[in-house]
Amino acid sequence: MRGADGKKTERARQLRQVDNDAETLLWSDLRGRRLNGFKFVRQLAIGPYFADFACREKMLVVEVDGSQHAGSEYDRKRNEFMGMNGWSVARFWNMDVITEREAVLETIVAICEGRLAERTSGTDFTFLPAPESA
Repeated sequence: MRGADGKKTERARQLRQVDNDAETLLWSDLRGRRLNGFKFVRQLAIGPYFADFACREKMLVVEVDGSQHAGSEYDRKRNEFMGMNGWSVARFWNMDVITEREAVLETIVAICEGRLAERTSGTDFTFLPAPESA
């Protein structure tokens, strides 16, 4: 049977109520197709996980993380699940979203436009393109 999953819908609503400052700022630029016409949604359920932001058209998940996510085994498994299901994942640090928002937005556009397609991993930004076979 198709249709909304009431538990996931309620959990997504709860998560939207507790956005941090960085997520709130980024959402103001992503909502309503404000970023080069790309449609993003918040707290999209993907399997057992919720994406901070997602562009279904480009199969892109954007996560805004604090330092508690550094080296997280949970995030590693989550990223692997997303990739196996065809989603690319971009992770930005909270502080970069707050202090370098234009650069973050430019990076998201570059991913959506296919100008950034290679795996990138650093202390403040990670991009994991979905595997070709996904």
